[in-house]
Amino acid sequence: MRYALSLATLVLLGGISLPAAEPEILVADFEGDDYGDWTVTGEAFGPGPARGALPGQMAVSGFEGQGLVNTFFQGDGTTGTLTSPPLTIQRRFINFLIGGGGYAGQTCIDLLVDGTVVRTATGPNTRPGGSEELAWHSWDVGDLAGKQAVIRIVDQRTGGWGHINVDHIVQSERSTMVPPEDLVRSILLESNYLNLPVKNGAPKRRMEMLVDGTAVRAFDIELAPQEPDWWAPIDIRLLRGKEAVLKVNALASGSLGLRIVDQSDQLKGAQALYDEPLRPQFHFSQKRGWNNDPNGMVYYDGEYHLYFQHNPYGWGWANMHWGHAVSKDLVHWEELPIALYPWTQAVAHCFSGSAVVDAQNTAGFQAGDEQVIVAALTDTGCGESLAYSNDRGRTFTYYEGNPVVKHKGRDPKIIWYEPGGHWVMAVYTEQHNSRAIAFHTSPNLKDWEYQSRLDGYYECPEIFELPVDGDSANTRWVVFAADAKYAVGRFDGKTFTPEHEGKHQVHWGAYYASQTFSGAPDGRRIQIGWGRINMDGMPFNQMMTFPCQLTLHRTAEGIRMRAAPVPEIELLHHRKHRLNPMQVEPGASVSMATSGRLFDIRAEFEVGQARAFGLQIGDTRIMYDAAKADLMGMPLKPEAGKIRLQILVDRPSLEICGNDGCVYQTRAFRSANEIDSIQVFADEAPVQVNLLEVYELNSIWSK
Repeated sequence: MRYALSLATLVLLGGISLPAAEPEILVADFEGDDYGDWTVTGEAFGPGPARGALPGQMAVSGFEGQGLVNTFFQGDGTTGTLTSPPLTIQRRFINFLIGGGGYAGQTCIDLLVDGTVVRTATGPNTRPGGSEELAWHSWDVGDLAGKQAVIRIVDQRTGGWGHINVDHIVQSERSTMVPPEDLVRSILLESNYLNLPVKNGAPKRRMEMLVDGTAVRAFDIELAPQEPDWWAPIDIRLLRGKEAVLKVNALASGSLGLRIVDQSDQLKGAQALYDEPLRPQFHFSQKRGWNNDPNGMVYYDGEYHLYFQHNPYGWGWANMHWGHAVSKDLVHWEELPIALYPWTQAVAHCFSGSAVVDAQNTAGFQAGDEQVIVAALTDTGCGESLAYSNDRGRTFTYYEGNPVVKHKGRDPKIIWYEPGGHWVMAVYTEQHNSRAIAFHTSPNLKDWEYQSRLDGYYECPEIFELPVDGDSANTRWVVFAADAKYAVGRFDGKTFTPEHEGKHQVHWGAYYASQTFSGAPDGRRIQIGWGRINMDGMPFNQMMTFPCQLTLHRTAEGIRMRAAPVPEIELLHHRKHRLNPMQVEPGASVSMATSGRLFDIRAEFEVGQARAFGLQIGDTRIMYDAAKADLMGMPLKPEAGKIRLQILVDRPSLEICGNDGCVYQTRAFRSANEIDSIQVFADEAPVQVNLLEVYELNSIWSK
């Protein structure tokens, strides 16, 4: 009997020897202090290889070692070339890492033979957004074996993405690139969600989903090459029955990322959805990915709409979409499909903005019985732009006349100014090297006229009117910005005039970029901010603060604003604990037995001769320093000799409200176990406790 042995079998059995693979030939790794014998022209390449990002540049990643070619030297305004000495082509492939601008002939790397460009490649970026990550590229040069060549790196472009990044050029018998056919996958959409595998920290890939040849989604994603940390869903319910094509710009050799994308009717890997260890239980947080600023907060026909800056495809900031959630009571939230998309709907990122109900149809967008909701946003590739919805804020049409305001700035807040019968846009602007809020007016939301500016304010501006001490005949206007600093004054529909020097502050801590609802019932001014709290190890990141009601009050120092949790928190009250009034001695804390991790705590203290006192919640002390009139770093004087506290305790956060909203602090909080007691303490001198009530809270996610 005869046996036929394969070549592989002979090798394994030791019956045959194969020649060793040809070693790679390093052309350049750019690890030196200068470019050696490469020839430099122009200024873009600087004095030598960069060591990562240059001043003013986003973080650069994906290069090897310490150095790389980076032509962002002194920004995108410089140009030049970098040319290698002659080399002999001795391997089938030339591999290199490349990133930066994607402009053929302007931001590129070329292979020249006899002075003619025979191969070329660019970075991936031609529009706002994108990433400074380098990715592998390969040239098949088998037909050029033995020829003399030079490599030339080119930066001949100024302006956005007018630079190129290159590193680690080698000759090799193996390509570092995945074949083009492996970067594309067709899928018949049959379920509710398309699930994309995400690995936190993996190289970012640009992905597009095309339907009928048109890109309907485009984003950057840390596509998992193997086992993912979590799954990012694309809601495909409106696309069921369609054939979709997924395209990715690059993959590492052996990556499974595109192949393991699959479909499901429920979010994949979400068995513990809304019960993850750090999931807020009575604050809104998105199911997956990142959030920052609240956007487009508007009330319409029984629903509070909360739109928000959202990256559905990563744990960190990127891909700015407008996520969307609705509530009927300001407490229980339902997350809806994404409302606004970057790159396929907007020109680039959908940055922050506002929304209004155009009750009089001044813009002419209304197309049915429902009043139209108009969103104003910053499109980073266009300017201040509009999108409108005729289906109760669920889907939006991008206005074909965008941008409606073009300037250097962002974050338009739109209000209706009734006395003048016109719209007002308060928008952050940068002019003459200064930051300001600019005020524009319009009769129809489309045509805007600049009116005035208020210097000294940064992004996410707000303007609204409030009664003083509840007196509707005595009102003031408030200007508020992302840093939670505000001013009180008068507004005539065109110009804001402060009534005091400087700014005041009510919010402190991990609180930023808040917004108030347009059109809230009963004239209430309700505010939600971005709770800047990392959710390490979770498939989601950041949160929204609990809604506050804003009011104005006369004080000895002048008119001041207060921010207190909306009373709707009481919808979640479950079990009540109460401590009788008592005096607490130094070193003899008093404990109240509790159970759970979610609380609404109300307390009142008589300051008297007390020095420092407060509450111990888990491992965290909430302390008032009477000598300094300070509550956790916030200035707070007693009122009628008393300090009142309301503290909201959630799994990842604490919110501390002092004296009915004179100060309000948001902070991170961690408690691995249930909190079985809350303690009252006093330091150095006794304190009288008039009230301590603790309400255990239900989760808003409970069925």
